[in-house]
Amino acid sequence: MKKLFLIIALAALSGAAAAQEKIFSITACTSESPEDSMNFSWATDKAITMATIEVAPARFKDWKKAIRDNVGGRYCNTYDSIYSKTAKGENFYEDVKISKYNASVGKLKRDTEYKYRIIADGDTSRVGHFRTAGAREWSACIISDFHAYLPLYARTKAGMDMVRTVGKHGMPFSWVLHLGDITAWGGSYSFWKNLYEEEPFKEYMWAGVNGNHDNMTRNYSKCTNEFFRDAAAYPHNGYEGEMGVCYHFRYGDVLFIMLNNENMKSEEGLQAAQAWVRKVVEENPAPYKVVCEHYQWFFGADGKTSQYGRWSRLFDELGISLALAGNNHIYVSTHPLYRDEVVEPGKGTVYIQTPSSDNERGVACDLEKPLGHNAEKIKFRWTEGGQTVGGMHMQVSRKKMTLTLLDRNGKILDVTEVFPTK
Repeated sequence: MKKLFLIIALAALSGAAAAQEKIFSITACTSESPEDSMNFSWATDKAITMATIEVAPARFKDWKKAIRDNVGGRYCNTYDSIYSKTAKGENFYEDVKISKYNASVGKLKRDTEYKYRIIADGDTSRVGHFRTAGAREWSACIISDFHAYLPLYARTKAGMDMVRTVGKHGMPFSWVLHLGDITAWGGSYSFWKNLYEEEPFKEYMWAGVNGNHDNMTRNYSKCTNEFFRDAAAYPHNGYEGEMGVCYHFRYGDVLFIMLNNENMKSEEGLQAAQAWVRKVVEENPAPYKVVCEHYQWFFGADGKTSQYGRWSRLFDELGISLALAGNNHIYVSTHPLYRDEVVEPGKGTVYIQTPSSDNERGVACDLEKPLGHNAEKIKFRWTEGGQTVGGMHMQVSRKKMTLTLLDRNGKILDVTEVFPTK
């Protein structure tokens, strides 16, 4: 009899595990206007083609007054049959034939904490949370380059721990801004799926840019922005070929413009991106204008010019307040720059690139050695070498932005103030 009960119990547990797998890869993504709406991304087994999302103020104990939306899923095989690795380091081909859902829920109240969940085929997902924009003063966490990789979970842990460390500094943050390379191989769906189970993806709205690692498969057998696009549900207000990858949104007094370096390697690609940025700025006036991409503005080791050389003239023309990037794994912040010269705060663009945060793929350089290039422009650099973990706290009011670089222990390493560009 005991054996029979054990078999029944194991079957029940197996069934529960299977039920949990019906809805996965859930995340809240910024909408074009996160003050009154939010985008959501999730997936189900391909046999399921309809799901319901429920969104309610977090203060409500139940879901009786939730906003409900029935959403149809589309068949997605973007990640199917891609060569990858399991958590145990074994080679395998991803088997990913899913229904992918993108939903946008509106009529939300500004500066309000919400909870959300997904219901599909009789199953109910875990509960997630987000906060709408609208506060006069708010904060965000900025992080990049933690290269989530199933065989080395320590990378993800280091990145997620860094997010929590940022959360202990100053004003509690409301959302997370990532600057790319949050996966090792964006084509490996299992990497995204496991990443979205991490607590910070359940508790905050995320917004980010496509990094070169997010854009690739193992051994670079395929590179496409579809991996980044289908892993989230970002606004479709970009330009041709970049819908859901390049996008813009307004969070309080800040216009964020998100770029994709992988389609800007040619002069033609750069011109298309710059024409779009100019159009977005002209049509969306804002006190602060922030442009985000993945590739670094300067090379942190010697100060040589990188993407700064391609973008600074346009940023001068458009009055961009802040330019954010990652990729180089060495933190760099500059003085305000205009026409290639250091200027007074508020009269130029501040350029910042984040350090890596995976405690494994950082870059070493001699920070005591004088820079051979752009020494007058660069205010501060930082790296811990190969084992680097860092992130930033961003606090915004109508008067100024304060960006604080923190190490893994929460030690303040650099503070940069950014003012509305005059």
